Amino acid sequence: MKRVAAFALLTLLVGAAPPPEGVLTMHVANVRNAKGRVHVDVCPQAKFLKEDCPWSGVAPAQAGMTTVTVRGLPAGSYAVQAFHDANANGKVDRALFGIPKEGVGFSNDAPIRMAPPKWAAAVFAFDGRAQTIALKLRYFL
Repeated sequence: MKRVAAFALLTLLVGAAPPPEGVLTMHVANVRNAKGRVHVDVCPQAKFLKEDCPWSGVAPAQAGMTTVTVRGLPAGSYAVQAFHDANANGKVDRALFGIPKEGVGFSNDAPIRMAPPKWAAAVFAFDGRAQTIALKLRYFL
């Protein structure tokens, strides 16, 4: 009888555990050089294109491809915004009319046409486990 009660209690405890939080790995291509670092933000819709996305990751820039990992990401719909922070100042430097001086990119390789992409072009579903996505940086100057 004690075994049955212990098994029932264990089943309840395991069933009540919070859902696991996953790992998102991003392969960022077209990194111009190995200066600085590559910064990525993983954003829910309300934070997309803002500077305060709740999840972010940074890795030293490697010419060509840089891999950045974000851990502790719950399941949901997200968009990734990335930039090559060549001078390591923590922000996207901009030229006249707001044109980025450093490489920028978005999940789904969402197009950048005279303005940042819309949420619908960059959104992807994250299942809360381990997932890998790829995106390319674009340089305008």
